[in-house]
Amino acid sequence: MQDAADAGFPGLQPLIGRWRHLRDGLLASPAFQQWASGFPLTRWIARRQAAKLFDLCAGFVYSRVLKACLQLRLLDTLREAPRSLASLVSLTGLPEESLRILLDAARAIELVEQRKDGCYGLASLGASLVGNRGILAMIAHHDLFYEDLRDPVALLRGAQEDTALKAYWAYSRNTSPSALPGTSLDEYSSLMAESQPMIAGEVLRAYDFSRHRLMLDVGGGEGVFSAAVARAHPALRGVIFDLPGVAERAARRLAEGRLAERITAVGGDFFSDPLPPGADIVTLVRVLHDHDDTAVLALLRNLRRGLPGGTALLVAEPMSGEGAAGRLSDAYLAFYLLAMGQGRPRRREHLIELLATAGFGRARTLKVGVPMLTSVLLAEAV
Repeated sequence: MQDAADAGFPGLQPLIGRWRHLRDGLLASPAFQQWASGFPLTRWIARRQAAKLFDLCAGFVYSRVLKACLQLRLLDTLREAPRSLASLVSLTGLPEESLRILLDAARAIELVEQRKDGCYGLASLGASLVGNRGILAMIAHHDLFYEDLRDPVALLRGAQEDTALKAYWAYSRNTSPSALPGTSLDEYSSLMAESQPMIAGEVLRAYDFSRHRLMLDVGGGEGVFSAAVARAHPALRGVIFDLPGVAERAARRLAEGRLAERITAVGGDFFSDPLPPGADIVTLVRVLHDHDDTAVLALLRNLRRGLPGGTALLVAEPMSGEGAAGRLSDAYLAFYLLAMGQGRPRRREHLIELLATAGFGRARTLKVGVPMLTSVLLAEAV
């Protein structure tokens, strides 16, 4: 019904509004909740809603259970081999009863499982997690985010001037980011490098770079994405353009990976400095959502000034919207960027408008395997 109203049936909107008001009143009624939980046709809906509500309430505890497992290296230990409770007591140093509580909690959220012989091993979710360095790095990083979310209303009101995430992301609200010393960029550059491979995999499955000869990776960090593209397409050459301190780190990583002859790293300010010339495709991987609209337009216009018409522009980042991907952007990333002090997740339509304003057209969405990780837009300079 919502779709019909939005598609051009405004006469339905008052009816839809009244229906929603009735629905909300029923769902909020304890008497209706009790009836729905016992009626055969609605029982499964009531149970599912109750489970979602309790998951919302317990979500913080789930994340702390996960942190405890990582802090004690419990998942790494179980990756090596299943262990008995006595063995895990010895390895973790926890009292037996405390360890039972942790193991039961980890089992409830599908990180571990208890085998028939009584030993504990990894459950499927735990096995997927322990092999994902990007997710593990983000979980370790979340202590800063939790600190900033201690009073979410104060954060929303702008009452928290000096947040932990502002200090962590050194370029946030810095008027001269290109002058930042390399040491102030080390920690966040390492975090981005750890989480970049899973994004690179999605982009490479979505787009064929073999048609290009030179890729300019703007805001390319330590070069993890560029390196992944270069390894997948040996004929392609690349240039990374990022803050001078970050470009230095990229150059070292590329040299270690024996890619320095094919990919170079150039330092500068992508809002104002001229671009390294010659690229027939430019990439922005997890860059735009870190900045407000005014800054995004400045960046895109600077790119357009340095590019001939027809140059491809690929934008890869999480986008706002519907489904699981939109939930991650709107309920997680939006608050993260608020604490960081700048940026916002954007809908595809909004990004296309910004691209068009800056001189990029023919935008289209590419299909990705895991939209929760990233969405991909392809446009070109017009």
